[in-house]
Amino acid sequence: MIKYLGSKRALLPWITGVVKFIHRHEPIQTILDPFSGSARVGHALKGAGFHVIASDYAAYACTLAKALIESDARDYPPTRIQPLLDHLNALPGQPGWFTEKYAEKARFFQPHNAARIEHIRKAIDELAAGDENLRAILLTSLLIAADKVDSTTGLQMAYLKKWAPRAYQPLRLSYPPLLPGRGMALQLDALEAVQSYPADLVYLDPPYNQHSYLANYHIWETLVRFDNPPTYGVAQKRMDTRHRKSPFNSRQAAPQALARLFQAIRAKVILLSFNNEGFFTEAELMRLCAEKGYVVVLRRPYRRYVGAQIGIYNPAGEKVGQVSHLHNEERLFVVSSRKALIETVAREFLKASQSSALF
Repeated sequence: MIKYLGSKRALLPWITGVVKFIHRHEPIQTILDPFSGSARVGHALKGAGFHVIASDYAAYACTLAKALIESDARDYPPTRIQPLLDHLNALPGQPGWFTEKYAEKARFFQPHNAARIEHIRKAIDELAAGDENLRAILLTSLLIAADKVDSTTGLQMAYLKKWAPRAYQPLRLSYPPLLPGRGMALQLDALEAVQSYPADLVYLDPPYNQHSYLANYHIWETLVRFDNPPTYGVAQKRMDTRHRKSPFNSRQAAPQALARLFQAIRAKVILLSFNNEGFFTEAELMRLCAEKGYVVVLRRPYRRYVGAQIGIYNPAGEKVGQVSHLHNEERLFVVSSRKALIETVAREFLKASQSSALF
């Protein structure tokens, strides 16, 4: 999986445990994740046996979901995929636009790796012609491989002043973590996704502050689209990141956007994931959730992403600020019209953590 701001990697056992517990008391078959991002949560829920519908407005996120959630490993086993990866791994570098932008003008990748990324990306479209799932699988392998040799702290807003040691490693594609079973991957606005695809459970993990995921991971968007867009700034960000904005990245627009989203949801259970650094206060989210039914809030501390742990640096690489805190608190709002279900969830999870319930 790729490095991702707000990734729930460390929280996956907790989240999947909550969903499986709910399933024992309220049968859950289909789960909709309209902010799928890196597809990490959807992948874990698929692995737990649920039918997952994953959606995101970013092309790179849809590609990850098409590989990790929609594709069935039984149709794309290693015996079928590995020879294609071996072919791609043997390709020499072929520098062009991508290499110029992201290894020369910006230093996200060593030139030898950027040139190979570029050649491999071109070859994928030829190898996977007519099979969108195969294309997504090969692109996902490329994204994961490129993520392992980049020179960032996990975001593509900037690159490190000195090359990260991993940047010197040669790029190598491997078989991605495909799972048996089928899901669905969509590239839709979150509101359109919940309006068009009812589910037993909706898992909501919206952007929580002003930072756009599309801008944070603009290279992945460009690598998937491979459209050579106009760019700007030291990081050579896509120009369209200036206007392709989510309302959830705006303090003014986010409350109305989240309220409209909640109103449109048709599900037995809603899980809303939010941390204590977001635009909303807990009281505001409780009031919103209570309009859909009964609510319990589950809490779990976790470490902040690595870029938030090393201090604040100016463009010259000089440290100009200190780390304010190393941990956040993840809050999982469990919402259902069934009071008995919420009381049961509260009793179970109050045993292990400090939680609060509103009935």
